[in-house]
Amino acid sequence: MGGIFGVASKTSCVLDLFFGIDYHSHLGTRRGGMAVYSETNGFDRAIHNIENSPFRTKFDRDVAELKGNLGIGCISDTEPQPLLVRSHLGAFAITTVGKVNNMDELIADCFKNGHTHFLEMSGGNVNPTEMVASLINQKDTIEEGIRYAQEKIDGSMTMLLMTPKGLYAARDRMGRTPLILGRKEGAYCASFESFAYINLGYDDYRELGPGEIDFITPDGVEIKQKPGDKMKICSFLWVYYGYPTSTYEGVNVEDMRYRCGDILAQRDAGEIHPDIVAGVPDSGIAHAIGYANRSGVPFARPFIKYTPTWPRSFMPTQQSQRNLIARMKLIPVHKLIKDKSLLMIDDSIVRGTQLRETTEFLYNNGAKEVHIRPACPPLLFGCKYLNFSRSKSDMDLITRRVIAKREGENVDAKLLADYANPDSANYREMLEEIRRELNFTTLKYHRLDDLKKSIDIEPCKLCTYCWSGQE
Repeated sequence: MGGIFGVASKTSCVLDLFFGIDYHSHLGTRRGGMAVYSETNGFDRAIHNIENSPFRTKFDRDVAELKGNLGIGCISDTEPQPLLVRSHLGAFAITTVGKVNNMDELIADCFKNGHTHFLEMSGGNVNPTEMVASLINQKDTIEEGIRYAQEKIDGSMTMLLMTPKGLYAARDRMGRTPLILGRKEGAYCASFESFAYINLGYDDYRELGPGEIDFITPDGVEIKQKPGDKMKICSFLWVYYGYPTSTYEGVNVEDMRYRCGDILAQRDAGEIHPDIVAGVPDSGIAHAIGYANRSGVPFARPFIKYTPTWPRSFMPTQQSQRNLIARMKLIPVHKLIKDKSLLMIDDSIVRGTQLRETTEFLYNNGAKEVHIRPACPPLLFGCKYLNFSRSKSDMDLITRRVIAKREGENVDAKLLADYANPDSANYREMLEEIRRELNFTTLKYHRLDDLKKSIDIEPCKLCTYCWSGQE
């Protein structure tokens, strides 16, 4: 995944930029970057690998050296950015968050249109942010270029672009990721996460609509392109990767997760009788609190995540390391596990590996029963629009492996839709096979209709592709 942050200030923006980017550290663990502009020094930039050290540690020295009143930056799980670009449109810096599915087609088009080369990253890939810059540079103005890039890209693309005069903030044309503006005296900021600027003294200004392009200076915000009327914001923002203190489209993440747990409890009423309700940290905790509040079953923490040396939620790219670290992070509280019936809420089940090991961990510490309640429906499709999952294939998903075992690997859309239907026999039998394979006492997923109710915005504005396969 990734997060972006930008500042336009009448005074130095560097500290605000530094802390604003740092507040996006839950969205990625590979690279961080800052770019600033000042009239005296021009453009300057710093990019560091943050896989083994937090953003603040790696960039602490840069804060003292960078000078500027305009700045943009990012936390990225993929490519190094921001990039500094010089073109017929002038010099600018650019940072993005999103996903480009048609990279080969875009590269071919660029070569056909006279673009001579791209810098190649490790593995032979082209930096998606460089591709966005290339598309922008094919037009006569930056605004035209941003529109052109977003039209040409299959996937999603939200971006911040910094010129010597100010910042362009552009939200993905379908609004799949958020972009929110903050304001304080003498400065404006743009942020993926709405909470990232609160402690820096900014107040909420407004949220960009889908496809909206704004130009930001220290004196104000000018709308360059009005928002479109169609939105498909990612529902998983609220379920999992959004930070609890953030609000998107007027809906707070923590509050939504309480509603989610509440509805899960209503669906369970009278069916099971656990001794305690717990959430798999961190994102499952709020869902579990909502369940406990509705059901009357006490909320407790039968294991605690060890944060001093494993503070961040994302994991290494290698699956074997991810599994090891997942185990090392969790420290049991034997008193709350031994001879207890536990109901556990996790944000989702992807491969199932980590939750199976968590369940075995609880049984090995004396748990009598482990009931699992994922806070979203069964994941049946890999996301086409955002890079929040490391899955390379739909067959990484435990649901698809179970379906393939039952039906073969070539399953048509109609049959998959039946497996996604919580009232079908195929759905019930799929859940039972997952339950047996992962050794849960019972398993019940959040229904898609209940998830939409939990988020509580117009359902047509939500992207639910990973659960339903519907665009």
